[in-house]
Amino acid sequence: MARLQEREAQARAAGGAERLAAQRRAGKLTARERVAALLDPGSFAELGMFAEHQCRDFGMEGKKFPGDGVITGYGAIAGRAVYVYAEDATVLGGSTGRIHGTKIHNVLRQARSHGVPVIGLHDSGGARIQEGMDNVYGMTGVFRENALNSGAVPQIVGIMGTCAGGAAYSAALSDFIVQVAGTQLFVTGPALVEEVHGEKVSAEALGGAEAHRTRSGVTHLVARDDRHCLALIRELLDYLPQNYLEKPIKKISRDAADRLVPELERIVPLDPKATYDMKAVVRAIADAGEFFEIQEGFARNLVIGFVRLDGQPVGVVANNPALGGGYLDLDAADKAARFARTCDAFNIPIVTLVDAPGFLPGIAQEHGGLIRHGAKMLHAWVEASVPKVSCVLRKMYGGAIPAMGVHEIGFDQVLAWPAAEMQMVPAVPAVKILCRRELDAARDPEALLERKVAEYRELYLTPYHSASLLVVDAVIQPQDTRKRILSALRLLENKPLPTDKRSNPPL
Repeated sequence: MARLQEREAQARAAGGAERLAAQRRAGKLTARERVAALLDPGSFAELGMFAEHQCRDFGMEGKKFPGDGVITGYGAIAGRAVYVYAEDATVLGGSTGRIHGTKIHNVLRQARSHGVPVIGLHDSGGARIQEGMDNVYGMTGVFRENALNSGAVPQIVGIMGTCAGGAAYSAALSDFIVQVAGTQLFVTGPALVEEVHGEKVSAEALGGAEAHRTRSGVTHLVARDDRHCLALIRELLDYLPQNYLEKPIKKISRDAADRLVPELERIVPLDPKATYDMKAVVRAIADAGEFFEIQEGFARNLVIGFVRLDGQPVGVVANNPALGGGYLDLDAADKAARFARTCDAFNIPIVTLVDAPGFLPGIAQEHGGLIRHGAKMLHAWVEASVPKVSCVLRKMYGGAIPAMGVHEIGFDQVLAWPAAEMQMVPAVPAVKILCRRELDAARDPEALLERKVAEYRELYLTPYHSASLLVVDAVIQPQDTRKRILSALRLLENKPLPTDKRSNPPL
């Protein structure tokens, strides 16, 4: 017993009292404190506490620490079983080697075998170069397990320090990344950038939370500090099931299912060119006005995230006219497609709120691969077998029709507001094409154009025209939006779902 207690104390000492104190002075929790704050009190059971690296070169034989710089095990979050690993920057800088990596991929493999979510807390300077090619086994095994887990069990990663080199790919292979402000996530660091390109760049500019929040889209959520990060992970997990064979937990809602939402007529202007914040619409419809937004700073012309409707977790994909006019573009397509695949993998119904003039035209978009990126959305919708409901608020033109959800792309129900306009081409360009000769010969082409546009809009753009063709199932009053979406989701509650695993690769 004394020997065991001595070894356990040595493992808990990590890199030593001085390094642990330095970590706390920097405003960070230690690796063990992070695990304790993440999990329910007293639920953590550690695995691999006494594992050590086997490297004898470059003076490493005298630098052995029990656990090898990563804490692994399992515990509970809100009573639900989870696996967890937390890298310890006080032990050899949290560097990854063969044993370190093996501990992580053992946890990932067990999580998949047992149908349990896995949460990784990254804080590592990268590969332990003293171990040479032994690193290939450690980190590559992690990538393999991440990929095999994709779509099988939820994988959530917290970036709580540096996450460099191969570890960055492990993070990207997860379902969600929560990054603490002031941390960095990159494949190649500033030193290598300067060596190859002669360019000096700070670690923050290269891979800081703000860069990934707004430019790369790699980070899904940004946290103020360690405790906020862990709280966000716990909250995010609440919307997800244990694995792909289960549904997310439905909670008791105190918000009436048949609640009317009259404020929607105030939030959304009738003028199709007037802007508004779609997030206000989402919150008005959601239980208790709560919206857990994902990738808030990336592709802001599209809004994604989780709400509860009558207690049921639901994924929302919505155009945001307040930014970029609600146009879809390269980044919005990737954002929507990945989120749709995530919801489908974990049996979360999807609702789209549509107000889009189509895909953004322009040479930059076309040369950037708009066709390829836009196709990801179409593929994701067709492949998704979960209940899918779309509601057109004001406009749905051109490529936005299949990209935001109609029956032919796999949606179960399509709703529209009375003022909604739906057509492959907006009224003005359509009339200019269809009535070109008549307009050219007219004495007053502007007056004729105005009259023809009004006629075209009344005949072909109203939701009643789409409803007559069964493109729209029901034209509804805005105040009934929550009630009708919930009615559709209740109808689809027992929609048969496939039992095969659907992977969730990074897009």
